[in-house]
Amino acid sequence: MSRRVVIAGAGGRDFHDFNTVFRPDPSAGEVVAFTATQIPGIDDRRYPPDLAGPGYPNGIPIRPEHELVNLITAEDVDEVVFSYSDVPHLHVMHLASQVLAAGASFRLLPPRLTMLATPCPVVAVVATRTGAGKSPTSRRVGRLLLDAGLRVALIRHPMPYGDLSAMRVQRFASLAEIDAAQPTIEEREEYEEPVRQGMLVFAGVDYQAIVEAAAAEADVIVWDGGNNDTPFLEPAVTICVVDPLRADSGLTHHPGELNLRMADAVLVNKVDAASDDEVRQVLADARQVNPGATVIRAASPVSLDPGPDLAGRRVLVIEDGPTVTHGGMAYGAGLVAARHAGAVIVDPRPWAVGSIAETYERFPHVGPVLPAMGYGKTQMAELARTVRQAVCDVVVTGTPIDLGRIMDLGHPTRHTRYAVQELGKPDLEDLLNPWIESWLAEARA
Repeated sequence: MSRRVVIAGAGGRDFHDFNTVFRPDPSAGEVVAFTATQIPGIDDRRYPPDLAGPGYPNGIPIRPEHELVNLITAEDVDEVVFSYSDVPHLHVMHLASQVLAAGASFRLLPPRLTMLATPCPVVAVVATRTGAGKSPTSRRVGRLLLDAGLRVALIRHPMPYGDLSAMRVQRFASLAEIDAAQPTIEEREEYEEPVRQGMLVFAGVDYQAIVEAAAAEADVIVWDGGNNDTPFLEPAVTICVVDPLRADSGLTHHPGELNLRMADAVLVNKVDAASDDEVRQVLADARQVNPGATVIRAASPVSLDPGPDLAGRRVLVIEDGPTVTHGGMAYGAGLVAARHAGAVIVDPRPWAVGSIAETYERFPHVGPVLPAMGYGKTQMAELARTVRQAVCDVVVTGTPIDLGRIMDLGHPTRHTRYAVQELGKPDLEDLLNPWIESWLAEARA
């Protein structure tokens, strides 16, 4: 009899694990449900039949994770597969204990089992935590490859928050194409800047089809992992970004520690903002678990776009949502830039409405900033309403995109920018140059 399986996920890795392990091989088990957490509004759906395959004519239900124990009993589940990222090791084992106590086994799939072979080489950028600087590093890698004369496709970790069938394979080559897809704020944050730099961006749900589409137009693929997930593709080079501002979390989160252990290179970001002790700690962790990795040091300089003076003004700061929620940071680049400019920081909590107010309750560590939560039209409207009714003089956006371009914030706005800037040698160019020569030769052949 087939083993009955639940895949515990967060709307991304879980679908990929199903597509690569369970969909092609019915003997691996029958998936009776997915569970969902971390992202609001992604449960109480179905993984559609056209994506699930012929073994699932009715698709697969997606249920909230808090129903997991009941699901094990009701569906006679034999095994739970853990398939999401950026959680403490203790979280993983607490969930495992619940599953084991309910009578099912608990499984983590090895990364190599779910990595897809690709027709062209892959540079994978991963991290130990959300908000370490992985996406700016991906863009820096892409820029180096473009400047060398290579065609570059950036494949982004899934963010399947809408119609899963319609999102099976997504390709973006312009801001107009991004706008037409009616993406969430988080999707825009990952797609817009690479497209501005001249990269094709691919994302979606079915990564075998996504790889085939990207490889048809690119010489090299850059994998930009979400949260701190492991790569979906077999990499030629893996770069793990670590954050010394959270120096104590490099070996305490899943799968961040796994990324650190598997990396060819460790990029220590934000050394301009971290203390010497914090930098020493992350370097010691890297040497402990991966002594052969190349170490690159980098700064993450912050700048403000032109706009109204902030000195002495009441300023509301909007920060990247994932970084200051499940990423665990109290604030980000926006608050740093606003304080440096002499702003008087306004705490947004008194004006928070709906799901934005609930976000503060769920993540009490968040500082006097507004997380850019926008996983659907309703939440985006609540975010904009929160900002418009706040009593402030200026809004500073510390998100990867300028929110003022896509919504009416009701106040003058200044946008914060930040990038990865290597310090000293070796740098990313040194790391990639030996590979670039061979990749150029393959592209010309």
